[in-house]
Amino acid sequence: VQLQASGGGLVQAGKSLRLSCAASGRTFGTYAMAWFRQAPGKEREFVAGIRANGAITYNTNSVKGRFTISRDNAKNTLDLQMNSLKPEDTAVYVCAARLPDTIGLGPYEYDVWGQGTLVTVSS
Repeated sequence: VQLQASGGGLVQAGKSLRLSCAASGRTFGTYAMAWFRQAPGKEREFVAGIRANGAITYNTNSVKGRFTISRDNAKNTLDLQMNSLKPEDTAVYVCAARLPDTIGLGPYEYDVWGQGTLVTVSS
């Protein structure tokens, strides 16, 4: 599977943004998918993950209640709805896929990556 993320941009704090990740290939529905983000000077951080059956895991420390991950296996898409954005959400957001179909919290657990999309939240 190959991944391409889109939807990033510049938004004011408190606003919303929706990221999308388009996947190629017939096997999208067998992968666990996730969003990571990396802010300047910081390590890549797990944001949220979703299994093929829709089971979801969030990074509760940073995004719980504000971000929603979803996927459409028929359309080969992965989305991240981000509400109530904060300046500390500023980062490059990257979608990732892994097998087996379980959620890993570390970037080393994923072997397919998209190119990333930049989200900048101004105060």
